[in-house]
Amino acid sequence: MAREDFSFFHSLRVRWAEVDMQGIVFNGHYLTYFDVAFTEYWRATGLPDVLAQAAAGQEMFARKATVEYQAPARFDDVLEIGVRCAALGRSSMRFLLEIHRGDAHLVSGELVYVYADAAARRGVPVPPDWRERLMAMEKLAPETA
Repeated sequence: MAREDFSFFHSLRVRWAEVDMQGIVFNGHYLTYFDVAFTEYWRATGLPDVLAQAAAGQEMFARKATVEYQAPARFDDVLEIGVRCAALGRSSMRFLLEIHRGDAHLVSGELVYVYADAAARRGVPVPPDWRERLMAMEKLAPETA
């Protein structure tokens, strides 16, 4: 994956509370960074937010999250977090994420969500208009199933 493959970035500054005794960001915080950036990505799509999804009885459930560390972030670093939809299945969506500090690639990750009927806790098809909006957000078309 190249930085240029991402059409969406969200920036945030590392806070003191996120740094461990080694002076670097504690590893668990990277998932929070991914979640913050994903939330902003989703907001940028204009698709229904979590409250609207819950009211409709269909929500996105996290199925998988991975983090791969290349180099650490430190207190007061300004991070750029790229988010892109890499694949759209029948009911699943796979997102790739990268965290950069300037030109340095620090962390890569993947988030997989399943769009589901909240009561039955079973996957339902991703709506066609969601697919269209997600595809419109991307420089590289997501894989489809």
